[in-house]
Amino acid sequence: MKILDIYIIKKFLGTFIFSIILIIALAIIIDLSEKIDSFIEKQVPLNEIIFDHYFNFIPYYTNLFLFLFVFISVVFFTSKMAENSEIISIIGSGISFNRLMYPYFISAFVLAVASFLLSNFVIPPANRIRLDFENTYINGTYYNSDRNIHKQIRPGVFIYMENFNTMSNSGNKFSIENFKGNDLKSKLISKRVKWDSTIGKWSVFDYFIRDISGNNEVITSGKKIDTFLSIAPKDFQRRDTEKSTMDYTELNSFIDDIKLRGETNINTYLLEKHQRTAFPFSTFILTLMGVSLASRKSKGGTGIKMGLGFLLSFLYIFFMQIAAQFSIKGGLSPLLAAWIPNFIFAAVAFFLYRIAPK
Repeated sequence: MKILDIYIIKKFLGTFIFSIILIIALAIIIDLSEKIDSFIEKQVPLNEIIFDHYFNFIPYYTNLFLFLFVFISVVFFTSKMAENSEIISIIGSGISFNRLMYPYFISAFVLAVASFLLSNFVIPPANRIRLDFENTYINGTYYNSDRNIHKQIRPGVFIYMENFNTMSNSGNKFSIENFKGNDLKSKLISKRVKWDSTIGKWSVFDYFIRDISGNNEVITSGKKIDTFLSIAPKDFQRRDTEKSTMDYTELNSFIDDIKLRGETNINTYLLEKHQRTAFPFSTFILTLMGVSLASRKSKGGTGIKMGLGFLLSFLYIFFMQIAAQFSIKGGLSPLLAAWIPNFIFAAVAFFLYRIAPK
């Protein structure tokens, strides 16, 4: 069995590596064809294109396509084994179908661990470089288009801005409210606030401050005051893709931070956190489903199984996207949204396993 285990592991990992190299090469060609005009127009140095962009492009897209090509690889080489009567010979020699699954799951475990490490520790720093490159040469300057911005910057302290200009690092119609329990203790209202990078503080212009103590109220005003807030311009300049630049520790710290601030887009980051665990685990489900689907010798040959494999793969992607949208926009629990595709396809895999030839 050790020889057979090694044979299947080599088949599994070899087919996967070969197929992922092909799809990454195709992705690079497509990406280059879309961006080559920008590269030429902005005279981007070749070493930056290769090492800043494409060198960091590879791990991101490898992990993105990993679960899809795990399934396709399993279906492809297992179908070949079935058509060559290898599966029949293995089971006919007294080896159980369950025992046959061992090398498949060993391979799936290797890929699951690789995916987890890539998602949480390798891809985030690579994405920082890649996205910085794209923001410099492709996407251009980020403009914050949010209106009526509300944030909690620490317990009981809330700020409001009508808008924030990321070019000048300034906001209009700014206010700070300080609560103790349900009681308002002070409120600052100003026409404009601007970040002063030289002193690392915010400059507040044309302000009024109400200090409330019981039934007494004191109002002060002035033209300018400098104040420290536990928030910086970078917190208004975050793109949706920035969550992919945070490693495991940074993402958890950032989630704790925005929970404290009471921000409304927290589900986006919670979903990212849970998907980084759910996606690696999917390799086991898709492996079981692929083996169960492809191990039967059929008249349609490999082609019909590959077609069904692609259909099931795209259905997985479909359910994944639908669940993500329900979480971000519909209030579905991010943990549930990340795992729903796995739950659904675990049931499909179990059904296929039950009817697989044993």
